[in-house]
Amino acid sequence: MQDKNTHLIIMAGGIGSRFWPFSRRNYPKQFQDILGTGKSLLQQTVKRFEPVCKPENMYIVTNQDYKDLVKEQLPNFSDEQILLEPFLRNTAPCIAYASYKIKSKNPEANIIVTPSDHVILDTYSFIDKLTIAIDAAKYSDKIITLGIKPTRPDTGYGYIQSEENQKGNLKKVRLFTEKPNLEMAKSFLESGDFVWNAGIFIWNAQTIAQAFDTYLSDISEAFEDMKSDFYTKNEAKSLEKAYSQFHGISIDYGIMEKADNVYVVQCDCGWSDLGTWKSLHEQAKKDKNKNVITGDVMAYDTKNSIIKISKDRLAVVQGLDNFIVADYDGVLLVCHKDQEQRIKEFLETVKKTKKEKYT
Repeated sequence: MQDKNTHLIIMAGGIGSRFWPFSRRNYPKQFQDILGTGKSLLQQTVKRFEPVCKPENMYIVTNQDYKDLVKEQLPNFSDEQILLEPFLRNTAPCIAYASYKIKSKNPEANIIVTPSDHVILDTYSFIDKLTIAIDAAKYSDKIITLGIKPTRPDTGYGYIQSEENQKGNLKKVRLFTEKPNLEMAKSFLESGDFVWNAGIFIWNAQTIAQAFDTYLSDISEAFEDMKSDFYTKNEAKSLEKAYSQFHGISIDYGIMEKADNVYVVQCDCGWSDLGTWKSLHEQAKKDKNKNVITGDVMAYDTKNSIIKISKDRLAVVQGLDNFIVADYDGVLLVCHKDQEQRIKEFLETVKKTKKEKYT
């Protein structure tokens, strides 16, 4: 049920470099219809939270370059609801900006933070567990995250271990480890005691302000200093000054790993962060050979692969097993799925060769 004090922060400023070459600086994946649903990932995210949050209480935090894309895809959002970061500084400053701005208008606000590019297949279960977290955060100092049962030893996620012998849906976190190495991730998976951090957070405005004051005081001080400029013509200038003082840091490293009032609600809701080609392959509809194929493709003796081709191309592939083939806007990527973590490396090499039009 919608509550006037529930606010939503949607983080939509990333470039999505692991999804290159389809995700580019001028058109990142959150603005694309990756799964062929007729809606972009950003539009799906807004729709997903409508049962618990009034549209006027939703805020999009994004890069200045993407304002027009947001306005195009979410025409009912006011300029006041689109928060423009002057520079990319990772998730902690992004979340702080929106949280302090919301707090300045409604000190009693309960805040949900979500990325713009995730997929939730079981919306009913998701809203049920989200409501539990919102109710728990309303009148307490709890920092709450949603946890997902892991399916593989992925090094790209945070891992959460709860305190022992706890009953109910809400559990106090004993250990929060962000992006462990492969050996550690395997041990976490084998133990059965850990869940993935979904990157969806719930807290009240006072709690998160206190956490920033305790663990990231430079960010806290900067936004406290500019609070009189929120919702005024001076906001953009003050924000640029503040951001120029920040070092990039994630909310996970900056607060979640350090705080002792973190709780988790496990949510088995068909979640995927769609952060990589492999995760897209897992979520998308497959043919009888477990291939995910988009575009005009003739595939022979090919299995377990994802092939995404531009509309004006014909691709003929033979003998592939567990590969990514992606053709978009002048770039052809062919990469083994088990080596997809190197895509960022490939992109950096492209940048160094000054082929900026392909990035």
